[in-house]
Formats: sequence, structure tokens, C-alpha cells
Amino acid sequence: MASGARVVWEPAFARYDFGPTHPMAPVRLELTARLCEALGLFDVPGVRVAGADAAPDELLRTVHEATYVEAVRAVSQDPTLVDLDHGIGTDDDPGFAGMHEASARVVSGTVECVEEVWSGEVLHAVNFSGGLHHAMPDRASGFCVYNDVAVGIRRLLEAGARKVAYVDVDVHHGDGTQAVFWDDPRVLTVSVHETGRMLFPGTGFPDEIGGSGAEGSAVNVALPPGTGDGGWLRAVHAVVHPVVRAFGPDVLVTQHGCDTHFLDPLAHLAVSLDAQRVAAESLHRLAHEVCDGRWVATGGGGYELVDVVPRAWSHLVGIAAHAPVDPATPVPQEWLDYVRVRLGRQGPLRMTDGRDPWWRGWEIGYDPEDAVDRAVMATRKAVFPLYGLDPWFD
Repeated sequence: MASGARVVWEPAFARYDFGPTHPMAPVRLELTARLCEALGLFDVPGVRVAGADAAPDELLRTVHEATYVEAVRAVSQDPTLVDLDHGIGTDDDPGFAGMHEASARVVSGTVECVEEVWSGEVLHAVNFSGGLHHAMPDRASGFCVYNDVAVGIRRLLEAGARKVAYVDVDVHHGDGTQAVFWDDPRVLTVSVHETGRMLFPGTGFPDEIGGSGAEGSAVNVALPPGTGDGGWLRAVHAVVHPVVRAFGPDVLVTQHGCDTHFLDPLAHLAVSLDAQRVAAESLHRLAHEVCDGRWVATGGGGYELVDVVPRAWSHLVGIAAHAPVDPATPVPQEWLDYVRVRLGRQGPLRMTDGRDPWWRGWEIGYDPEDAVDRAVMATRKAVFPLYGLDPWFD
């Protein structure tokens, strides 16, 4: 059986850069890599850290329209161009020099992850630069130019995977990935996010269940603002796990946007780093349970650049490397010193927010007065019967 983990990183990934005032600052990737290094995660036996070249147009066109790829190339050469038909030149997705190459590199990183996992070269793989789940086939959206996870899933299907499950725990609905596979019953897309009534992209409601012939292939949990650790983990365990088990995928692909965190400036959930780590651990176990451990994990959103993103994704790398970081671990002084020099601020002192996440299992019962329970039940009623599951008790 395969073992070990592939981690995608090289400094070139920081070239995915919308500019100095944009919330998706590439320093978050640099700080994540430096923290992984300082914690010794890149030196764990069996872990291989490698970069990636830009994906060729032929690969991008397995998901994206040729005219869109050409538009990104044009803006990449002349960032002053505005192409609103293709979503480029907006506040969310401003053009920048090298946009095509930087975005295509992210795609290549994720595709190489899925290829190595599928071939059995490694058991797990992580591309924390990836998870660009809002990009649509014909346009950029929500800080995302090319949809690396969609291209990766398409590559798995071409390589022979019968079924692929995609689980997205970013605070924003994984609308682009859902759209790509809306009519494909071979791909399950599950998204647990803050309700679109409050947050971009305004989609991801329980009645979005997939297209004709693929009903149940899209699963959406739309959580109320303010949902904290207990409610969030209850939703993940009450929906994601039973649906993925029932679907029976060959590979699990996950997106770990950490903008669910209570410090994130762009959303309204109240989840801790500790709950995010628990969710990642549970998805790791789920991969071993349902698909012989074949697991590809990506990053995603996350805009608290120092206190949240580096720690969250370092925990993710540690879990994938089968070398989980103890939450009580002090953050290495060398990393804190670098943060002070680089950004002029104090970094977090430990790999924890000091929370001990606990959640009620669904078997305890449904509380109709609880807004999170109502959100979970709406999803279970919409989807569970399509899998032969009981929305009340499974």
C-alpha cells in the first residue's frame, strides 16, 4: 500500500498576487511554508515537497473554455486590460502581470497531487496554494482565476476513477466546483458554508442537489452567521460523513478554506483553529475508511494572514503527513522572529486557540429551535432519501 505524502510548495506560488491591498495576500502562503519548515513537517520521513510548472492550456481546457484561457493570457501580458465578460478587472479579480502562469501553476500543483495519489505513488497530498473553488469555466470569480480542484477531479475521472467526492469547508460556498460537475453523477460535491443570504457568492442552498440524472450529487449546508465550533462540527459530522460513506468514492478531495475562523475579516462564522483541526482529522479518517486513504487536500480562503492561515494549514500538512502537530506546541521562535521582521507584528504563541471543541452527535436528537439544526435538517431532508438514508436518524 502507498504511504507518504506529497506537499506542493515553492516560492513561485507566491506570484499569485492581486496586489498590495487585496485581501488574498500571498504572504499567507509564504508564512504557511515557513511554519511547516520550522515545525519540521517538511522533514517528516515520507514527505516530499515539490513545486510545479504552469499547467498547459490543454489541461486547463478540460474545465475552462478556450476563449477564457485566451482572455487570461491577454491580461497576463497587459494587466491594464479589463475584461468584465470573463470576470477580470474587478475588485475581486484585478489583472496582474503573469496572471496566467501563476494561476496555471496552482492547477498543475493540484493535478500532480491527484495523479500521484491515484497512481499509488503517495497516499495523501496537499496543495495549500490551491482550493480556488469559485472560478467558473468561462470567468474568474471570488479571487479565483482557474479552478484547480475541478481540473484535478476531471483528471481523476480521465485516469479511471469511478467516483470522486469533493468536500469543501470554506466559509464561502464552493459554487464553481459545483457548477462544473452539476450534471455528473460520478462527482459528489459537498459544501458546508455560511448562508448565501449573508455572504458571497449568494448560492449553496439545500435545494441545490444536482442536475437531471445527477440528483444528490450536490449537497449544501447553509449555516447561519455566528455558528461556532459546536454547531459547525455538528453540521460536518451530520451531513458530510454519512453522505460520503453512502456515495462510496475512490478518492476524497477536500478544500480547507480557514475563513470560517472567528478572526477572519471577510465572513461571520465563529469557528476556532482547534475545530478546523478536528474537522481535518475527521476527513483524514474518512478517507481511510471509504477510499483506502486516497486523499488530496487543498487550501482555499483565509484572510487573517498571521494568526490563522499558517497554523491552520500547518495542522493540515501535519495530519496528511501522519505527523499531527500537538495543539499545545509552541510556535517556533524563528517563525515569530520572521513575522516581526516581515510584518512588524506579534504572531500567535501556540498552535491552538485554547479551545476544546465538542459537538452533539445527530443521534442525540434534532432541536427545531436551533438555527444550525434547522440548516442541517433542511440539507438532510433534501438529499438523504436519495441515498436511502433516513434524514432523522442516520
